Amino acid sequence: MIQIPFYETSGMVLSNFSAHRIEYEGVEYPTVEHAFHAQKFGEGSVKERITRAGSPLVAWELGRKYKPERRADWDDVKVGVLTELVRAKATQHDEVANALILTGEEEIVELNPDDSFWGTGPDGNGDNHMGKILMRIREELIEKNA
Repeated sequence: MIQIPFYETSGMVLSNFSAHRIEYEGVEYPTVEHAFHAQKFGEGSVKERITRAGSPLVAWELGRKYKPERRADWDDVKVGVLTELVRAKATQHDEVANALILTGEEEIVELNPDDSFWGTGPDGNGDNHMGKILMRIREELIEKNA
């Protein structure tokens, strides 16, 4: 099996940093990255600042800056939340859905040496949850279009 590597800041259509606005739970976000970090917090100024951040990188930085204030169950729900957000992006943008479908049955891998949870980590043996989410959504799209 061939791996399809990508990195979050690469600008690829599959990246959470890509310029694809999404609507999630009645709120419009500039990117999946904005939406993801906003979900770490209850209603209030931190969530609003992240939603309005000028770039996905700033949204990411704010999410890290306010880590002590994030919701208590975040570690339990973060994979599910990101799955919902990526699903929203793929169903709201044909370009994203088509890019995922075109990856066929190949393994999608986030080559991120700094993150062993979402990516491959420094040794290449990370959990690759981001890649797994993309592959799960790809399967859903293929089944829906069959």
